[in-house]
Amino acid sequence: MYAVFVLAPVVMTVYLSLTDENPFNPVTRFVGLDNYVRLADDREFAHALGNTAIITLIVTVAANIGGLLVAQLLDRVGWLYNLLRSVFFTPVILSSVVVSVIWQALLTDDGLLNSLLRELGVQDPPRWLSDPDLALYSLAWIITWQVLGFCVVVYLAALQGIPQELHEAAALDGAGGLQRFRHVTWPMIAPAVTINTVMLLITGFKIYDQVQVITNGGPGDGTTVTIAFEVIQTAFTGNHVGYASAMATVMLILVALISIAVLRLLQRREVTL
Repeated sequence: MYAVFVLAPVVMTVYLSLTDENPFNPVTRFVGLDNYVRLADDREFAHALGNTAIITLIVTVAANIGGLLVAQLLDRVGWLYNLLRSVFFTPVILSSVVVSVIWQALLTDDGLLNSLLRELGVQDPPRWLSDPDLALYSLAWIITWQVLGFCVVVYLAALQGIPQELHEAAALDGAGGLQRFRHVTWPMIAPAVTINTVMLLITGFKIYDQVQVITNGGPGDGTTVTIAFEVIQTAFTGNHVGYASAMATVMLILVALISIAVLRLLQRREVTL
C-alpha cells in the first residue's frame, strides 16, 4: 500500500520533472535538468517560496505558543475543562474547505467582523483579505486557528504525563511558578515540542486549500501564492506538468531537509535537557 500510494507517485513525479510533459502535447521529450535550471530564475516560484516560508514560520511559532498556553489552562480536572478540550480540538477535524468558507465570510470587507467593528465606531476597518499588506497574515492566522487544537492535545498529554512529585519537590525547594515551568515542565514536554514543531512545519509547507478557497492567490499579484498552489496552477491550469513536477520535487526536498534538520536539533535538545 505504501509503495503504491506514496513511493510510486514520488518516483513518477521525479521522472516527470525531467521531461516537458504536457497533456495537450502528445510528444513528451526528456529535458534533463532544464526544468530545475528554469526554476532557479523563476521569480514567481521564488515569491511563492517566500510566502510559504512566512506562513510556515507564523503558524509554527504562533500555534506552538498558543497551544502550550491553552494546554496549561486546560490541565485541570472537571467537566468544564473536558468540554473545552473538545471545543478547542473541533477545528482540527473540520475540513479545511469548510473552515476557509467560514473565515472568508467573517473576514470579507462587508463580513461579520468588519460589520461589528463599524458598529463599535471604526469608520474604516481593515480589509483583512483584500489588502495585500494584510492578506498573507490573515491567511496565516486562519491556519493557526485550525491547527491550534492539535498542539493543545499534544501538549496536554505531555503535561499530564509529568509526575506530580516533581512539581511538589520543586515547590518545597522554594521554586515559584515560573521556575517550576522552566526547570520541570519545559524539560519534560520537550518531546511534545518536537512533535508539534515538525508537524507544523510540514503542514505549513503544503498549504493549498485555504489559499484556493479564501484568496485564490490574491489579492494583487500573487500576494498569498504558496508553493503547493503554484504547483497546482502550473500543472492543471497552465498544463506544464513537467515543470510543475520539478516544483513539487523541490518542495519535497525542502520539506524533507528542513524536517530532518529540525527533528535532529530538537531531539538533541531533548537529550540535553
